Amino acid sequence: MSKREAPLEYLRQFIPHPAVPRVLEYLHHYKVHLTVTRERKTVLGDYRHAWGDKAHRISVNGNLNPYAFLITLVHELAHLVTFMQHGNRVQAHGREWKNCYALLLKDFLHKNIFPEEVERALLKSMHDLPASSCADEDLMRVLKKFDRRKDGVVMVEQLQEGQVFDIGEGRLFRKGKQLRKRFQCVEIKTGRVYLFSPIYEVKLA
Repeated sequence: MSKREAPLEYLRQFIPHPAVPRVLEYLHHYKVHLTVTRERKTVLGDYRHAWGDKAHRISVNGNLNPYAFLITLVHELAHLVTFMQHGNRVQAHGREWKNCYALLLKDFLHKNIFPEEVERALLKSMHDLPASSCADEDLMRVLKKFDRRKDGVVMVEQLQEGQVFDIGEGRLFRKGKQLRKRFQCVEIKTGRVYLFSPIYEVKLA
């Protein structure tokens, strides 16, 4: 999927239909330039504030399932609102952003937008918001249930200790023991040890 600006009707294929009217209200009100991008390994979404004649810009990965896409979009909208209220005077994921994100997210809860188990995970997450939705492993684990199935792709936590997996570009790793919340894995070629999130998606080697 190439990078492209999202026409308003085009959005309907990316977010749950009951959420469309409210999302469009936010995008119109804040004059947001929303772009749907191809998958990015390091981020799910991004916000760039308005400057000069440039509008507020938000990008969201187009490979996300509708519930993950909406949550990511709300996350980035919270950055926009926080910037408008505080400028650059506060931390990117500080108290002000967390309060704003929780407030915006409540606008989409209890309205038959999210499946019950996703809503439960969101409500639990809101008690101690991490810097990003993908940092909340319990929430991400639930959201992944609604992803399209990919042949041969599993989460690291689903592998047996000692099993070899591929993360792409020919890089092979052997799964090791769990260290707190991460798994120690050894790169076959270099012998170096890396820590992997239990929900990181890999291919079976």
